[in-house]
Amino acid sequence: MKRMVCVFLTLVMLLSLTACGGKKPGEKEGQGFKPTLDTSTRSQIVVAGGYDNFEALEAEFNRFNEHYPNVELTFTKVDDYNNMIGMVLNGNDAPDIYVNYSWMYGREQYRSSIDHAENLADPALGLDLDCIRSNIVLKTGDGTLPMVPVFSNTYGMLVNNDLFEKEGLSIPTTYQELVSVCDAFRKKGYANPMMGYSKSETTSLITLLVYPYFANLVANDAEAVKKLNALEPSAGEYMRPALEKITQFLKDGCVDLDACAEIANNYDAVILRFFEGDVPMMTCTGDTVSGTKKRESRSEAFIARPFKYTFVPVPLSEEGANFLDLPNLQFSVNKNSKNLDMANEFMRFLITSQELNEMAQIKGLMSPTKDLSFNSMYAAFGSVPTSRILSPEEFGLTDDAVIQVRQAGYRVGTGVMTIDEAVAAFGTLAQ
Repeated sequence: MKRMVCVFLTLVMLLSLTACGGKKPGEKEGQGFKPTLDTSTRSQIVVAGGYDNFEALEAEFNRFNEHYPNVELTFTKVDDYNNMIGMVLNGNDAPDIYVNYSWMYGREQYRSSIDHAENLADPALGLDLDCIRSNIVLKTGDGTLPMVPVFSNTYGMLVNNDLFEKEGLSIPTTYQELVSVCDAFRKKGYANPMMGYSKSETTSLITLLVYPYFANLVANDAEAVKKLNALEPSAGEYMRPALEKITQFLKDGCVDLDACAEIANNYDAVILRFFEGDVPMMTCTGDTVSGTKKRESRSEAFIARPFKYTFVPVPLSEEGANFLDLPNLQFSVNKNSKNLDMANEFMRFLITSQELNEMAQIKGLMSPTKDLSFNSMYAAFGSVPTSRILSPEEFGLTDDAVIQVRQAGYRVGTGVMTIDEAVAAFGTLAQ
């Protein structure tokens, strides 16, 4: 009896503490952020990027101001960002924090964006880099870290979960299941079980499929990656299995490229076509997914017949789907900032699981943190086995090589080139 009374009293005390407003893990001040500077400090922090607006970041500004009410934080858009950021950083009104990209690293024309960047791996800064998936963190030869991911990206397909449930079908996890599901939907009267933007190489249906499949072929072959990065003509042979897979995919009738050609772009048009409600699967990027929520109210079809949808990887092999894990937006701190201490303090606040997840949720992009389960839209990617998670940041495939692969896949898929011709043309395929 005494034990039972003790347990009961303990429960009552815990409930009382909760009722008194004790914070749950991850709430408000998640990760236990504690200011290290004088909270009455007056300062101005400017963040520069290429977005027209950055509501998700502005929400973080407001949260930071709960700790530092006298710090004015603003986001400024730089037109033609990729070409102009170097000039902006060298100017009199250089930003304190700015957007950076991994593909800029090692390229002479973007040298300023790297040279101006503070080393964010410096332990003295106190950034919680362990909360970020290590495979999307830029690997540099000297161990410095000029940028840190604040969003990540991947390729996959939007799935109309309601249609799968209505027709008694399961979301495919292997290539044969994908083919069988497309066939089953077609027999049930769905003219286009799988669609995607098919016109442009960069984000076309074909290149969204060929790149993850190809990455899986070479991720563990350092010699292949070396030859591909050097654009050696003989490296074209490494593309052959991926090009054969795309050819097989099209022969298996999973998509109708003529119908897909009616989709004008891989953002608005893809989303609004998917919202018509008659397409079970729609290939796209995480960037596209980020625009879905705002466009629900722009689709008369979706307003009339709303449905549940999620974003999942596309299974192109019998072993399962690959998760091509890519950094999206990355932030650098201008080491010459006049407000360097406060800029670093904001980064220390931002680079935590809670704040990064919060910002990703608002923006609709994939978070760079280790836990993807918090967002049901991307949760399927968190279930992909580690062996099938691929990141060019880790195995070193450069953008120059990727361009060749995407171009080859696109040209073979659209019939412009044969597989042999594309393999032979490796290194010469213009973007």
